[in-house]
Amino acid sequence: MGGMTAREETHTSGDGWAAGPGGSKLWGKFGAAGLFLLAGDKLLLQHRAEWTNHGGTWGIPGGARDLHETPEEAALRETCEECAIAPADVEVLCSSVTSGPFPPAGGLPGNWTYTTVIARTRSGQPLAVEANEESNELRWVPLGEVEKLPLLGAFRQAFPALLKQIEGLRR
Repeated sequence: MGGMTAREETHTSGDGWAAGPGGSKLWGKFGAAGLFLLAGDKLLLQHRAEWTNHGGTWGIPGGARDLHETPEEAALRETCEECAIAPADVEVLCSSVTSGPFPPAGGLPGNWTYTTVIARTRSGQPLAVEANEESNELRWVPLGEVEKLPLLGAFRQAFPALLKQIEGLRR
Protein backbone atom coordinates (compact mmCIF):
# COMPACT_ATOMS: atom_id res chain seq x y z
CA MET A 1 0.00 0.00 0.00
CA GLY A 2 1.52 3.29 -1.10
CA GLY A 3 0.80 6.86 -0.09
CA MET A 4 -2.02 9.03 -1.31
CA THR A 5 -2.64 9.73 -4.97
CA ALA A 6 -1.98 13.26 -6.19
CA ARG A 7 -5.76 13.85 -6.35
CA GLU A 8 -6.26 12.71 -2.73
CA GLU A 9 -3.31 14.83 -1.59
CA THR A 10 -4.77 17.91 -3.31
CA HIS A 11 -8.01 17.50 -1.34
CA THR A 12 -6.33 16.89 2.03
CA SER A 13 -3.47 19.44 1.81
CA GLY A 14 -4.14 22.61 3.76
CA ASP A 15 -2.20 24.72 1.25
CA GLY A 16 -4.55 27.43 0.03
CA TRP A 17 -6.47 30.46 1.22
CA ALA A 18 -9.45 30.76 3.54
CA ALA A 19 -11.68 33.73 4.37
CA GLY A 20 -10.44 36.12 7.05
CA PRO A 21 -11.92 39.20 8.69
CA GLY A 22 -13.01 42.13 6.54
CA GLY A 23 -12.51 40.38 3.19
CA SER A 24 -8.91 39.41 3.96
CA LYS A 25 -7.38 36.06 3.04
CA LEU A 26 -5.69 33.74 5.54
CA TRP A 27 -3.30 30.89 4.67
CA GLY A 28 -4.56 27.38 5.38
CA LYS A 29 -7.76 25.93 3.92
CA PHE A 30 -8.34 24.01 7.18
CA GLY A 31 -6.85 26.62 9.52
CA ALA A 32 -3.31 27.00 10.76
CA ALA A 33 -1.24 26.27 13.85
CA GLY A 34 2.05 27.40 15.34
CA LEU A 35 4.42 26.23 18.05
CA PHE A 36 5.09 28.56 21.01
CA LEU A 37 8.24 26.68 21.98
CA LEU A 38 9.87 27.56 25.29
CA ALA A 39 13.34 26.70 26.56
CA GLY A 40 13.48 28.08 30.09
CA ASP A 41 12.62 31.79 29.71
CA LYS A 42 13.39 31.88 25.97
CA LEU A 43 10.96 31.55 23.07
CA LEU A 44 11.82 30.32 19.58
CA LEU A 45 10.93 33.01 17.04
CA GLN A 46 11.04 33.02 13.26
CA HIS A 47 11.82 36.12 11.18
CA ARG A 48 9.63 35.40 8.19
CA ALA A 49 11.13 35.66 4.69
CA GLU A 50 9.79 38.61 2.67
CA TRP A 51 8.02 36.41 0.10
CA THR A 52 5.90 34.64 2.76
CA ASN A 53 2.51 35.77 4.09
CA HIS A 54 3.31 38.65 6.53
CA GLY A 55 6.96 38.50 5.43
CA GLY A 56 9.51 40.57 7.34
CA THR A 57 7.74 40.11 10.68
CA TRP A 58 8.63 37.90 13.63
CA GLY A 59 6.36 35.13 14.87
CA ILE A 60 6.35 31.52 15.91
CA PRO A 61 7.02 28.67 13.47
CA GLY A 62 3.83 27.26 12.00
CA GLY A 63 1.58 27.04 9.00
CA ALA A 64 -1.42 25.49 7.33
CA ARG A 65 -3.11 22.44 8.84
CA ASP A 66 -3.78 19.51 6.55
CA LEU A 67 -7.29 18.01 6.59
CA HIS A 68 -6.59 15.09 8.94
CA GLU A 69 -4.10 16.83 11.26
CA THR A 70 -4.70 18.01 14.79
CA PRO A 71 -3.36 21.51 15.54
CA GLU A 72 -0.60 19.88 17.62
CA GLU A 73 0.45 17.61 14.74
CA ALA A 74 0.48 20.54 12.31
CA ALA A 75 2.52 22.78 14.66
CA LEU A 76 5.10 20.03 15.25
CA ARG A 77 5.33 19.16 11.52
CA GLU A 78 5.73 22.82 10.51
CA THR A 79 8.39 23.39 13.21
CA CYS A 80 10.29 20.34 11.97
CA GLU A 81 10.10 21.63 8.36
CA GLU A 82 10.97 25.26 9.18
CA CYS A 83 13.47 24.80 12.05
CA ALA A 84 14.74 21.18 11.86
CA ILE A 85 13.49 20.46 15.40
CA ALA A 86 12.41 16.86 15.93
CA PRO A 87 8.96 16.41 17.52
CA ALA A 88 10.55 13.92 19.96
CA ASP A 89 12.58 16.82 21.46
CA VAL A 90 9.40 18.76 22.29
CA GLU A 91 6.82 18.33 25.07
CA VAL A 92 3.40 19.80 24.20
CA LEU A 93 1.79 21.44 27.24
CA CYS A 94 -1.51 22.84 25.94
CA SER A 95 -3.05 24.67 23.03
CA SER A 96 -5.63 27.37 22.43
CA VAL A 97 -7.33 29.04 19.49
CA THR A 98 -5.85 32.54 19.32
CA SER A 99 -7.60 33.77 16.14
CA GLY A 100 -10.88 33.01 14.37
CA PRO A 101 -13.15 31.41 13.37
CA PHE A 102 -14.20 33.60 10.46
CA PRO A 103 -17.22 33.07 8.16
CA PRO A 104 -16.85 32.06 4.49
CA ALA A 105 -16.55 35.03 2.11
CA GLY A 106 -15.63 35.82 -1.47
CA GLY A 107 -15.85 32.18 -2.53
CA LEU A 108 -13.27 31.15 0.09
CA PRO A 109 -13.92 28.53 2.79
CA GLY A 110 -14.67 29.75 6.31
CA ASN A 111 -14.23 28.51 9.88
CA TRP A 112 -10.49 29.31 9.73
CA THR A 113 -8.79 29.28 13.12
CA TYR A 114 -5.22 29.72 14.29
CA THR A 115 -4.23 27.46 17.16
CA THR A 116 -1.18 28.30 19.26
CA VAL A 117 0.39 25.15 20.68
CA ILE A 118 2.40 25.86 23.84
CA ALA A 119 5.33 23.50 24.35
CA ARG A 120 8.77 23.28 25.87
CA THR A 121 12.01 21.61 24.91
CA ARG A 122 12.43 18.30 26.74
CA SER A 123 15.98 19.33 27.70
CA GLY A 124 14.86 22.70 29.06
CA GLN A 125 17.59 24.26 26.89
CA PRO A 126 17.41 26.03 23.50
CA LEU A 127 17.80 23.49 20.69
CA ALA A 128 19.97 23.88 17.60
CA VAL A 129 17.87 25.16 14.71
CA GLU A 130 18.28 25.21 10.95
CA ALA A 131 16.17 27.66 8.96
CA ASN A 132 14.52 26.69 5.68
CA GLU A 133 13.71 29.13 2.85
CA GLU A 134 10.64 30.46 4.71
CA SER A 135 12.84 32.19 7.32
CA ASN A 136 15.30 35.05 7.28
CA GLU A 137 16.41 33.96 10.74
CA LEU A 138 15.48 31.77 13.71
CA ARG A 139 16.31 33.03 17.20
CA TRP A 140 15.76 32.04 20.85
CA VAL A 141 14.51 35.31 22.38
CA PRO A 142 14.11 36.06 26.12
CA LEU A 143 10.37 36.45 26.83
CA GLY A 144 10.92 40.00 28.11
CA GLU A 145 12.40 41.06 24.76
CA VAL A 146 9.83 39.51 22.39
CA GLU A 147 7.63 42.61 22.15
CA LYS A 148 10.64 44.76 21.11
CA LEU A 149 10.68 42.99 17.72
CA PRO A 150 8.41 43.85 14.75
CA LEU A 151 5.92 41.05 15.41
CA LEU A 152 3.29 39.62 13.09
CA GLY A 153 0.12 41.54 14.04
CA ALA A 154 -2.01 38.62 15.20
CA PHE A 155 0.89 37.25 17.27
CA ARG A 156 1.43 40.66 18.91
CA GLN A 157 -2.27 40.70 19.86
CA ALA A 158 -2.19 37.15 21.27
CA PHE A 159 1.16 37.44 23.10
CA PRO A 160 -0.04 38.99 26.43
CA ALA A 161 -2.69 36.27 26.90
CA LEU A 162 -0.15 33.58 25.99
CA LEU A 163 2.24 34.97 28.63
CA LYS A 164 -0.52 34.73 31.25
CA GLN A 165 -1.26 31.18 30.13
CA ILE A 166 2.37 30.04 30.52
CA GLU A 167 2.61 31.72 33.95
CA GLY A 168 -0.37 29.58 34.97
CA LEU A 169 1.40 26.45 33.70
CA ARG A 170 4.52 27.21 35.76
CA ARG A 171 2.63 27.29 39.07
